Amino acid sequence: MRILGLDVGSKTVGVAVSDPLGFTAQGVEIIAIDEAADEFGLDRLGELIAQYKPEKIVIGLPKNMNNTSGPRVEASQAYGEKVTQRFDLPVAYQDERLTTVQAERMLVEQADISRSKRKKVIDKLAAQLILQNYLDSHF
Repeated sequence: MRILGLDVGSKTVGVAVSDPLGFTAQGVEIIAIDEAADEFGLDRLGELIAQYKPEKIVIGLPKNMNNTSGPRVEASQAYGEKVTQRFDLPVAYQDERLTTVQAERMLVEQADISRSKRKKVIDKLAAQLILQNYLDSHF
């Protein structure tokens, strides 16, 4: 049972996919979007859905540290509704607090790469962490 994980931002969507058994998550790519211009990268997401054939999509929910919801939570949920309407797949949400910070720390400590290179992979790694956290808590 493959699951696709998404880290939705206003400019990019990080994408990760689980292995067929749902044990591990791997980063796939970063889709460029422009939320302000209503460009959500759904065509590319559709190509990835056709390629990986997931049974579910997990979207990170960027709650505030005090567990309240802000505008980014609403934007992520709106993206989830677009995904459900377009692809007829169930969407689940996973608390993603600190995943981008964790991803940044991993890249600094383990990969020791420059800031500009980190920006190119951070959302993909964050999507991987969101999906892995979901897999760990549900399977």
